[in-house]
Amino acid sequence: AAMPGLLLGDEAPNFEADTTHGRIRFHDFLGDSWGILFSHPRDFTPVCTTELGRAARLAPEFSKRNVKMIALSIDSVQDHLSWCKVLMPYLEQRLGRAKGLGGTCVTSQSVVVLKFRAGVGKIFFIFMEHHPVFIFGPDKKLKLSILYPATTGRNFDEILRVVDSLQLTAYKKVATPVDWKPGDSVMVVPTLPDEEAKELFPKGVFTKELPSGKKYLRYTPQP
Repeated sequence: AAMPGLLLGDEAPNFEADTTHGRIRFHDFLGDSWGILFSHPRDFTPVCTTELGRAARLAPEFSKRNVKMIALSIDSVQDHLSWCKVLMPYLEQRLGRAKGLGGTCVTSQSVVVLKFRAGVGKIFFIFMEHHPVFIFGPDKKLKLSILYPATTGRNFDEILRVVDSLQLTAYKKVATPVDWKPGDSVMVVPTLPDEEAKELFPKGVFTKELPSGKKYLRYTPQP
């Protein structure tokens, strides 16, 4: 199977689809928000059930970050609605009582497939073998993608972490180092001169000393 045709920096195809929340046009659905789109091979699959449950549980956290979530499956919207009914007891039994599915809705594949066959847009998904995750910015462009095998459930704590990094680095001249978590120090981007960095980051810029003497590892408390 080929990799999905959507690359970092590409604009999301503005597809239309029927969802559990009615018919949407993707760009209108996103509006001025960030967006996470993740796919499933079909409804009532066990790994995906746990993932949608976790997405629903974390929906308030994503909402706080101005992120909308939308899930895609190849089955009908009626099947999606039936799946949602199954999810609620699962949420209550396994994850604690939750208030519905929050910002998660499940779309039908048909429109995306029809658009692909008509030569419009790009291939999003590899349904049966892989579980992709796409994160879009308010400019509708792809900021991050992760491709999971179908047998490995997605880590929504990590997805939340990378959203925090993407949003921080989109608006500040910083990067996040390995294993960064919100609240940790961040790195000053290499293109920013020292004097400008001192002005931008009043909490201080700290350089890690290296045996080579190079002073390119510059840190600052998270702005």
